[in-house]
Amino acid sequence: MTMKVCIVGASGKLGQYMVQQALDRGYEVVGVCREKSVGKLAAFERRMTIIPGATNDPDVIRQAVAGCDGVLTVLVPWGVQQYATGTAQAILDHARPGARLAFSCGWHISRDGKDVYSWKLKTFLAVFGWLARLIRFADLDDQVEACRRVFESDTSWTMVRASDLEEGESQGLPVWSRHVGDPILASNLTRRVDFARFMVDALTNDVLIQEAPAIVGCQTPSALAHAKAA
Repeated sequence: MTMKVCIVGASGKLGQYMVQQALDRGYEVVGVCREKSVGKLAAFERRMTIIPGATNDPDVIRQAVAGCDGVLTVLVPWGVQQYATGTAQAILDHARPGARLAFSCGWHISRDGKDVYSWKLKTFLAVFGWLARLIRFADLDDQVEACRRVFESDTSWTMVRASDLEEGESQGLPVWSRHVGDPILASNLTRRVDFARFMVDALTNDVLIQEAPAIVGCQTPSALAHAKAA
């Protein structure tokens, strides 16, 4: 049977890569994005179903995930109205029992508190988080809360935590570790197209169920060094 996949946040850069990856695998795709962003999916409009609306609207999500075997979600903390939390909760509430759920976030999210962050990253997060809230652009605490709800759910979730991202041709499926700070992740760089590939792959990789993998490009120096040592 053909897998039916819903991509929440389909119009963004990562979302569009995930749409292409899913279509390339022969999946039936439903995409959710804000009405003003529908035009960004014009290249796919005859190959997928597009549902316009806010991703934190439970009615929109209920319609979009109906009958889906998997849901791919770009968690973005836009504004200060708990957008990411509302999106995650709507998916947890309305995805069918047993559906595979893959969410995306950054390295700053920690599941068990054992991640080790550089002073540069901690400083950036502190400054950016403060400025973003000040101008009401984004709220990183919203993403933290959204992830907490996912971690505490009993669904078949995966929380993919990405390093810094760059554009470019695919280098292959990224490698991962459970904790930021592990040597394999030191290069802190992943191709965005490969981030999307990891997200789509997570839907059929049972090893990743209820895991929060932190990823890095498989051709980065730290990944290659780890492979050589192994």
